[in-house]
Amino acid sequence: MDKLKILVVDDESRMRKLVRDFLVRQNYEVREAGDGEEALDIFYEDKDIALIILDVMMPKMNGWEVCKEIRETSKVPIIMLTAKSDESDELMGFDLGVDEYISKPFSPKILVARVEAILRRANKIGAAAENISIGGIVLDKAAHMVTIDGERIELSFKEFELLSYFMENTGIALSREKILNHVWNYDYFGDARTIDTHVKKLRSKMGATGDYIKTIWGMGYKFEVEQ
Repeated sequence: MDKLKILVVDDESRMRKLVRDFLVRQNYEVREAGDGEEALDIFYEDKDIALIILDVMMPKMNGWEVCKEIRETSKVPIIMLTAKSDESDELMGFDLGVDEYISKPFSPKILVARVEAILRRANKIGAAAENISIGGIVLDKAAHMVTIDGERIELSFKEFELLSYFMENTGIALSREKILNHVWNYDYFGDARTIDTHVKKLRSKMGATGDYIKTIWGMGYKFEVEQ
């Protein structure tokens, strides 16, 4: 089986080496970029990038700009690295379609665990050839595609995961903790706004069917289709 390829983007060569060494040890192939422009060049040239680890503060083009450009054409999972542990930064990252957000300094083992969690889930989606169809929404796990009344809608990796989890648990009240553990696949020590931001974006993309995602005040959410 071919090794999965990860693009590590950071202007500090020491940081790139640290991350690369841990990933190579876990049998990943690693490509490196020292700034945002180089990262985009590699990304457009190499179609096999499975995941991107992206620093925020970089010369020429920062991580936000790189993420924004990549999201125009691709849903490749992105993990953002930042020296600032700023909530508004984090929410902005999720708004741009970032899948994970890690503040420096971090444990390389934690980073690798999150990389593996994201890739495991992405591969799982690819392997599960099944459709879920409820209330005019068809979610195709194999193609990673969602249509509503025959119209395709564009969802980020996490939005797709979230909708999939909701539809698989139709009629069941899901706590925010449960959603975080399942969709983000690790113990997330942030706050509920991470989920709320994603749900808000998902609802807006779903149009009228966004009303199927009910808010359960003080607890979480429930996906329910009125008959």
